[in-house]
Amino acid sequence: MSLWVDLYRPRSLEDLHYHNELSNRLKSLASSGDFPHMLFYGPSGAGKKTRITCTLKQLFGSGVEKLKIDQRIFLSPSKRKLEINIVQSNFHIEITPSEAGNYDRVVIQELLKEIAQTQQVDLNAKQRFKVVVINEADSLSRDAQAALRRTMEKYMSNMRIILCANSTSRLIAPIKSRCLLMRVAAPDAEAMQAVMQHVSKRAGFDLPPDVATKIINDSGGNLRKAILCLEALKMQSPDLSGTLTIAKPDWETYCHKVADLIVSEQSPARVMEVRQKFYELLSHCIPPTVILKTVADRVVERVDEAIKADVMHWAAVYEVRMRMGSKKIYHLEAWVVKVMSLYKHFFYGMDLTGFD
Repeated sequence: MSLWVDLYRPRSLEDLHYHNELSNRLKSLASSGDFPHMLFYGPSGAGKKTRITCTLKQLFGSGVEKLKIDQRIFLSPSKRKLEINIVQSNFHIEITPSEAGNYDRVVIQELLKEIAQTQQVDLNAKQRFKVVVINEADSLSRDAQAALRRTMEKYMSNMRIILCANSTSRLIAPIKSRCLLMRVAAPDAEAMQAVMQHVSKRAGFDLPPDVATKIINDSGGNLRKAILCLEALKMQSPDLSGTLTIAKPDWETYCHKVADLIVSEQSPARVMEVRQKFYELLSHCIPPTVILKTVADRVVERVDEAIKADVMHWAAVYEVRMRMGSKKIYHLEAWVVKVMSLYKHFFYGMDLTGFD
């Protein structure tokens, strides 16, 4: 049985509930004879993947919904086998090269060349090219992005590339300049309420406005999270009455405990304790940028107004350093030390020599 977030996902551009101007633009591009490479970017849960799927259906028809999942094996230069899952139809292929880690360049080069050098064989296809959808494009290595740029230039006649990313900051300029950028912003509260009302009607119940407001406030603009919360609450209380509690993920609760440790005591011993907590989170595959953001948000809630801006400023600084470096724990720990030093400076007036 499918989750509501998949079961009631819009299947065409006409079914989308918000960002109507963007939907009309995509419809116009799909019907024109000159479809470009595209880059969809925006926060998680804003609807990027849904819009990509709807655009593909507008381009090729219902055939793109007939999907199959394959596992392809690529060989790295050192003859190491790389197993990558591929979702494909007769008209498009969807890959996540970042699953290969530092060898994502190999996946990009081999797979895209193979696709680009083959002609569209379906005579009934509306378009003469195939589309390659690349997920988590902002996680690609610089080498993979360079390989992608060359492929985009060389095989434009047989292939179009659609990139999906949370941010454009980690993509190289030549990639961005060769794509039409489509920003999919997070939906506002009114749009989220409209979507949840639509989902609840299709599921056969009425959604109380106060429950919708509670879910919207908790989801922070992430529509996927909001619909998952709605389904969980419906399973918890079929009539959606009484005291409803939205359960937090374990990793988020753990991050909040880490933030509380930072605020409650500032000492080298506490830094070591926090480091162990960070290792625990990283070992459970929680992305370091998510850890930093969640802990920073919680710290900002707990500290005085005078240092809130500084806490977030240094979180941004260390996030940039984290993306450029390789040892994530160093930058997480450095941010903790910086926050502790700020806290001591503003609240205790202590001499920080040797701590910062």
